[in-house]
Amino acid sequence: MIIEVLKSKLHRVKVTQAELNYVGSITIDEDLMDAANIIANEKVQIVNNNNGARFETYVIRGERGTGTICLNGATARLAQVGDIVIIMSYGYMEMDEARNYEPILVFPDPDNKLIK
Repeated sequence: MIIEVLKSKLHRVKVTQAELNYVGSITIDEDLMDAANIIANEKVQIVNNNNGARFETYVIRGERGTGTICLNGATARLAQVGDIVIIMSYGYMEMDEARNYEPILVFPDPDNKLIK
């Protein structure tokens, strides 16, 4: 049996931009993407801690080292700049592999920078 499990998570990152007039997606600082093992065009789920909104979109690579978390298109209506969100990616695994899999959890600082 194949099940879907949490692959990685960016926990409590701050929305830095919201661009309504854009094709769609979420732009994420490439440092954060690398740390969470998230790639461009990957589907992610986003949870807004400020208003409870929960939605899915795909990832666009943002400029490395900027801390950018930008909601684009319709998702810009689901958060405001300064909101705290959790970004999660999932993967499909065989049940035995999933039982032993440890997701990658990234806890950036308040400016969305990696803590060394």
